[in-house]
Amino acid sequence: MKIRDQYTCPLELTHDITKGKWKPIILWQLGKGASSLSQLEKSIKGITQKMLLEQLQELLEFGMVAKKSYDGYPLKVEYSLAERGVKLLEAISIMQSVGVDLMKENGMNDILRANGFIE
Repeated sequence: MKIRDQYTCPLELTHDITKGKWKPIILWQLGKGASSLSQLEKSIKGITQKMLLEQLQELLEFGMVAKKSYDGYPLKVEYSLAERGVKLLEAISIMQSVGVDLMKENGMNDILRANGFIE
């Protein structure tokens, strides 16, 4: 993704970088700890490997995610949150909290329980 020449405010830029179905979820998963590509793919239901790689590449370009490659065979690559991604995770955590409240209000406790958000 290319940064545009003009923005009306900083939030618009941040939105461009993080918009889409998958980026907040990828950042949320990486907030739990460093992860390999295959671990991320398993933890994010519905995402294809191609889409995951594209989204990770964009997050890498804007300093939200860090990538570490290890020598050896098979090749091991780990993704983690960069400092900027950790900062953005605070906003995503608030969004997650609002989502939990809304799901509770709409009787979706089974889903929340199954995914470890409530006991």
